[in-house]
Amino acid sequence: MKVFKMKSEKLVCPVSKRCGGCHIHDIDYQSHLHQKQQIVQKFIGSYCRNIEPIIGMTNPYNYRNKVHAVFRSDRSGNIISGVYEPHSHKVVPVNNCLIENQKADEIIGTIRSLLKSFRIKTYDEDNKTGLFRHVLIRTGHRTKEIMVVLVLSSPVFPSKHHFVDALLAAHAEITTIVMNVNDRRTSMILGDKEQVLYGKGTIDDQLCGKNFRISPKSFYQVNPIQTEVLYGKALEFAGLTGEETVLDAYCGIGTIGLIASDHAKMVYGVEANKDAVYDAIENAKRNHVGNIRFFASDAGMYMRRMANDKIQIHTVFMDPPRTGSDHPFLNSLVAVKPKQVVYISCNPETLSQDLHYLT
Repeated sequence: MKVFKMKSEKLVCPVSKRCGGCHIHDIDYQSHLHQKQQIVQKFIGSYCRNIEPIIGMTNPYNYRNKVHAVFRSDRSGNIISGVYEPHSHKVVPVNNCLIENQKADEIIGTIRSLLKSFRIKTYDEDNKTGLFRHVLIRTGHRTKEIMVVLVLSSPVFPSKHHFVDALLAAHAEITTIVMNVNDRRTSMILGDKEQVLYGKGTIDDQLCGKNFRISPKSFYQVNPIQTEVLYGKALEFAGLTGEETVLDAYCGIGTIGLIASDHAKMVYGVEANKDAVYDAIENAKRNHVGNIRFFASDAGMYMRRMANDKIQIHTVFMDPPRTGSDHPFLNSLVAVKPKQVVYISCNPETLSQDLHYLT
């Protein structure tokens, strides 16, 4: 794939019109930030006396530490990999993405070549045949560790050890390789069954001075540079003194709670995903953090129990999905009566809806 530059030196993606990823890639970055500022103002301006300027990146390219590629065969039988077109399952071939980790894209290119060499067929969604469905690559921003997840439709992977050896011969920098089996008719990428083919099955990374173990299914922010800025701002707004009891709702693998633990008396983390809680507990151990506890539970139900047990929570950090929080969670938030809530939102529209419900 060729990457072109305009006179302003703005990078131009040749598949931006077909790819569902970067909807406003055709405007320069400063205009991009200005547009985002206007969107935030539109949705939450009525709730704020002052909206601070958006903090942009010095280099807004190749930052994504999580790269997913769909594998298919085109009409000529050539193996392609890339992303889905918007609102379809038609695959747009992508060899190099401007926002993805470059090493990850190189590894995906090697895997395409190996599939041809090993005569491994890609999965066909229409007739449900073929083996190779997806590749997921996760990279450690600071550690430079690399995880490769091969998503197959069957646990029967012919010549898998030779395939792994060939991949490692081309990319000795790979830390671990995991085979994930997704044999269901689903739009979900990962299945429930996993087998480690090389390495330990996880990678490590550092964020805000803490060490984190990342597994194939872990939720971990995809932009590590801006995540440190984001979490730094969240702690700044919280203004913790070391005497507070804190709740990290939707805690995932414990990133926010563990980072806040240095500034709080006690931290509780709650997460519905049991695998993520397992990682969070392990992350607390490896960081030698003793003032944090993690629980596998629905966050709303857990806060209800805290309210019934009269546990006083000073600060709630909440980082819900793009769909925002649901009403049972928000009702529980009111019931637990925290002194303050630090809401980390990835969608100002649903943030506005939640603020409207709470007020």
